[in-house]
Amino acid sequence: MDVLETSKSLDEELYSRQLYVLGLPAMQRLQEAKVLLSGLRGLGAEVAKNLVLMGVGSLTLHDPHPTCWSDLAAQFFLSEQDLGKSRAEASLELVAKLNGAVRVCVHTGDITEDLLLGFQVVVLTASDLEEQLKVGTLCHKHGVCFLVADTRGLVGQLFCDFGENFTVQDPTEAEPLTAAIQHISQGSPGTLTLRKEAENHQFQDGDLVTFSGIEGMVELNGCAPRPIRMQEDGTLEIGDTTNFSCYWRGGVVTEVKRPKTVNHKPLDAALLQPRVVTPSAQEVHRAHCLHQAFRALHTFQHLTGHPPKPWDPADADRVVRLAQDLAPLRRTDGEPLEEPLDEALIRTFALSSAGDLSPMAAMLGAVAAQEVLKAVCRKFMPLDQWLYFDALECLPEDGEPLPNPEDCSPRGCRYDGQIAVFGAGFQEQLSGQHYLLVGAGAIGCELLKGFALVGLGAGRSGGITVADMDHVERSNLSRQFLFRLQDVHRPKAEVAAEATHRLNSDLQMTPLTDPLDPTTEHIYGDNFFSRVDGVVAALDTFEARHYVATRCIHYLKPLLEAGTQGTQGSASVFIPHVTEGYSTLATASEDISYPVCTVRHFPTKVEHTLQWAQDEFEGLFHLSAETINRHQWTLTSLADTEGPQMLTLLQVVLGVLRERPQTWQDCVVWALGQWQLCFHYRIKQLLRRFPPDKVLKDGRFFWSGSKLCPQPLEFDSSQDDDSSFHMDFVAAAASLRAQNYGIPPASRAQSKQIVGQIIPAIATTTAAVAGLVGLELYKVVGKPRPLRAFRHSRLHLAENYFSRWIPGAPDVKTFQDLKWTCWDRLKVPAEQPERTLKSLLAYLQEQYGLKVKMLLQDTALLYSVGWSSEKQAQHLPLRVTELMWQVAGWVPEPGQRVLVLELSCEGEDDNTAFPPVHYELGQGSNPTTALSSPAS
Repeated sequence: MDVLETSKSLDEELYSRQLYVLGLPAMQRLQEAKVLLSGLRGLGAEVAKNLVLMGVGSLTLHDPHPTCWSDLAAQFFLSEQDLGKSRAEASLELVAKLNGAVRVCVHTGDITEDLLLGFQVVVLTASDLEEQLKVGTLCHKHGVCFLVADTRGLVGQLFCDFGENFTVQDPTEAEPLTAAIQHISQGSPGTLTLRKEAENHQFQDGDLVTFSGIEGMVELNGCAPRPIRMQEDGTLEIGDTTNFSCYWRGGVVTEVKRPKTVNHKPLDAALLQPRVVTPSAQEVHRAHCLHQAFRALHTFQHLTGHPPKPWDPADADRVVRLAQDLAPLRRTDGEPLEEPLDEALIRTFALSSAGDLSPMAAMLGAVAAQEVLKAVCRKFMPLDQWLYFDALECLPEDGEPLPNPEDCSPRGCRYDGQIAVFGAGFQEQLSGQHYLLVGAGAIGCELLKGFALVGLGAGRSGGITVADMDHVERSNLSRQFLFRLQDVHRPKAEVAAEATHRLNSDLQMTPLTDPLDPTTEHIYGDNFFSRVDGVVAALDTFEARHYVATRCIHYLKPLLEAGTQGTQGSASVFIPHVTEGYSTLATASEDISYPVCTVRHFPTKVEHTLQWAQDEFEGLFHLSAETINRHQWTLTSLADTEGPQMLTLLQVVLGVLRERPQTWQDCVVWALGQWQLCFHYRIKQLLRRFPPDKVLKDGRFFWSGSKLCPQPLEFDSSQDDDSSFHMDFVAAAASLRAQNYGIPPASRAQSKQIVGQIIPAIATTTAAVAGLVGLELYKVVGKPRPLRAFRHSRLHLAENYFSRWIPGAPDVKTFQDLKWTCWDRLKVPAEQPERTLKSLLAYLQEQYGLKVKMLLQDTALLYSVGWSSEKQAQHLPLRVTELMWQVAGWVPEPGQRVLVLELSCEGEDDNTAFPPVHYELGQGSNPTTALSSPAS
């Protein structure tokens, strides 16, 4: 365990998404960190995986205990071949392969005081309370950050002790607040007015700020941070400006983040006076009860030498009695907490505590790894100090039969840790499921790992289909657990399927590289979805998510869905006829566009300069070449072009050909000319039209308010660099444009994130949301569950925010006597011979009370009450599929079972949206058997 003497160079390509979360200084601190991890069951494996993927400097594993069957339900570095071997030594090789830049080793001896001095962070999992207290005391004494993490069945516990006076350099994930300045008064205090577009700022009393780009009151530019006071009218008091120059125009106010100090108690004190993190005050009592339950469980194991047996009532009752005998917890002022003990909660916890579950390990392991990052990077506020997380709603509800001890006893198989909670019968149900996973990116890989561990689709009748059209990139390797360097450029779906099969050879894996979108409904059609029990989506665009959701509604399939952005994540569950349908109301906004005039002449923020640079790039390097390639006409094609359009095209083509460079020197001369044009001549031309001192009729300066006065730049080759390629041009051009207008520029990395709309990502959040999805999967499989069993989840690891809530019920709509939700459809069963249009309309009126005014299939109009009697007489006798053939040239896809129709009815209002008509296609419903070609 040699100390790393020199700093490592940061692989920015590998950690590109993570850099947007942590920033360069924090990443550099992470690369120098030394962490000891003791306990390599499922939870420890998750912590190790996350830390190595994220690039911790060195990780020392410690766990001399032999591998047993129950470990394999959540420990993905171990297999049947490792039974009896030391968990740490058996895990070493696969842990190290995750990231060659991380030094991974094993410590085989005891954890001593001298050993602890060599680490910045120590993490204990699967440890007894005696060891936790011993190691925790030593760590607190020597200033070593200390964590305890544990999962027992469906309950998890996490404790952090970062010592006294621990300084957090960057407490939040958000970028510093910035806002454009409208005016600053001279006075004591001076008052700063923000521009209208900045009125919804989030500055608060006491924030420290600095200034840049101000004309006139230049004394504020680059000043030492100043505290602000918020006024009711939205203005900011910024201190004494009496002796400063008069404010003229421009400028930006920027928040200066302040370090914060944290004081943690050692474990022995925190056990009796726990500070717990909960999403609301109402959940503090539940956390306190679970705190006592863990203490009682440790006592039980100390007295008996083993944990409570699965679903053993006698053992559970003893744990409850031990909890009752514990001294009451105390408030921070030392007074006892007057709280009743929730005995039913503790009993349920004890009954199911023998299990080791992959989703729980994923969730708690992600949070624990994030806390390690907070310790070594000093970025984001650490937990203060206890977190309890439970998913006991996965168990049968009150009044339903509980698992029995016989069904939950060990079988000597890889699922023993899961069987201990849910029983062998439930395990059989899991193995028979067939699921579709859409997206094999970072979240998809974590989900597949979870599927392998829980045994989803591992039976003969089960299976998992993974669909993803993308290929592995090197930047994926810091987050996507199943991919290795040799997999770069291979299809993600194929690589992920192979790696998942290696984790569990019983899994039936089918990779598909076709996208799931409207162009592939002949692949992902009725036959395909008839074999699927549920869908899990791990997609990074809202358009793709929405399409998958509509397919699940169409086929009445459960949908589990997860997404992340930085340290924020969410997991959602949508169950036919039980929960609300998928909605994008709370999702991120779509592409933002800016007024052309603002982008060209009056930019006020860095996004405007980047949009301008993108437009310039398109015009210079894309559109001109595309025009040449598109219009290598024949004479006849040119003749088809109208006069004004022809002239415009010819001017573009001739201009490009006339300026065609012949040598690299020509390109340099051209580039210098473009530089002068964009950043010097055009700016001078704009200033000739609107001089800096131009005054409007009302006495205001033209260049004031939202209009920043630009300054032409002079080219200086000594300030140039070796930038090249697309992003380099856009970043450099945007930076120069920002200099023109006195806008603080973005870094190249920030520019790339804005232009590419890159979503920041980190392995911890990915693993956490995958674990949350896995918990919902337990509820979907098996017999139907009520709405109150399911949970939507949202977390923000940087802010220590964890929230889970019951989804909304589906919205019920009505029309006359008809009631429906988004999960309903108007079914029309197949008949022999096939129905005519006339009989279909009659069926809809008789069965559903709907008098149809208009009937459509996609954009094809099949019937309208406004048609002439002659046209109705032609269409009404036709079989529905014949009509589709005549109107739209439609023939059913192979295996298609349903034709989806839309209708409007007499008496509806503007807001009525009827459920779709599902017209079943029986045998012989092929219109081509009766007609040879569609009518013209």
